Amino acid sequence: MRVLIDYRSALRNPSGVGLWVSKLVEALAEASGPGTPDVTVFSSSWKDRLSPRLLPTGVTTIDRRVPVRVLNWLWHRYEWPTVEALTQQEFDVVHSPTPLLIPSRRAAKVVTIHDLDFLTHPAHTTREIRRDYPSLARAHAHRAHAVVVPSHYTADRVAKRFGLPRDRITVCPNGRPDWPDRTRPTAGRHLLFVGTIGRRKNVDGLLSAYAALRAARANTPPLVLVGRPDTGANVTLERLQRSPLAGHVNVTGYVDTPRLRALYEEAVMVVMPSLDEGFGIPALEGMTTGVPVVAADRGALPEVVGDAGILVDPSNIAALTDAMRRILDDESLRRRLSIAGRERSARFTWRSSAATLNEAYTRALVSRNRGS
Repeated sequence: MRVLIDYRSALRNPSGVGLWVSKLVEALAEASGPGTPDVTVFSSSWKDRLSPRLLPTGVTTIDRRVPVRVLNWLWHRYEWPTVEALTQQEFDVVHSPTPLLIPSRRAAKVVTIHDLDFLTHPAHTTREIRRDYPSLARAHAHRAHAVVVPSHYTADRVAKRFGLPRDRITVCPNGRPDWPDRTRPTAGRHLLFVGTIGRRKNVDGLLSAYAALRAARANTPPLVLVGRPDTGANVTLERLQRSPLAGHVNVTGYVDTPRLRALYEEAVMVVMPSLDEGFGIPALEGMTTGVPVVAADRGALPEVVGDAGILVDPSNIAALTDAMRRILDDESLRRRLSIAGRERSARFTWRSSAATLNEAYTRALVSRNRGS
């Protein structure tokens, strides 16, 4: 089975969708046995080149010097050029890591829907997503031979919102990072948030809870925010320049994997108070490292964290503040959550996710051959 995967989101500073794509390509390449797909990754960019040296052995690369926005406009609006015309090759399956299809004359088509934020909060997305996703995603999901999502929560939402049969949707979770247990004491140096600094991640709620925590507990460690600001995050960032937050919150922007790993290792806890989440990679990264996790009781986070962390109502600032205080003040709680998090994170592997994805490809081929 020849599979082409759109790799453009992983070309630089991979996080979120890019991380998901790159890790699954690695896991697919490492798989063996009957039915193992022959993977080709596709890229198109005017500036960024796809280097075969950065990909696993056995993965074929196709790189075209076509601007991303230009190709997306043509694909989303005119469904042209087909992937066969672009690559001069034939494939059995073409996989888009976004909700919108890759045009193909013959291949089974697979799309990925990581969450529905582009429908619920379109103002906080990019111009291209606002322009195309809300108007096209439902139709593309119905035309796809398989729809892949990262959690059962997202699967249920997609099925309901788009009117898709649940058996057309494959849940393919993220895997845990290949990180060793941390070696530093569990007391930690800072509180850690990882994600886009914006409304959906509830960073304002986190800052309010952190300010309340500092007011009640003067020796509270600093808060580190790792991630890029979302559109409209200026008001949130301005809060950091004023009392009581000034001098106590550090915004790093995007960081590479070694630095991110170090920040987890130095954290006393990971706080993820998102108002909605399609999966919750930072929670899984924290549990893998053995860092206690405070997470929202909404979206897919309960599915990922389970009873290995503290789940709170993200709109309840007092509850969020109290959860953070409990972890700071209770060493036995930190130790228990550290052990429980490592045990739970072991359930999430990229190998298992790749096997699930390969099953989705097989079902997509069957669906295409049936003409459904």
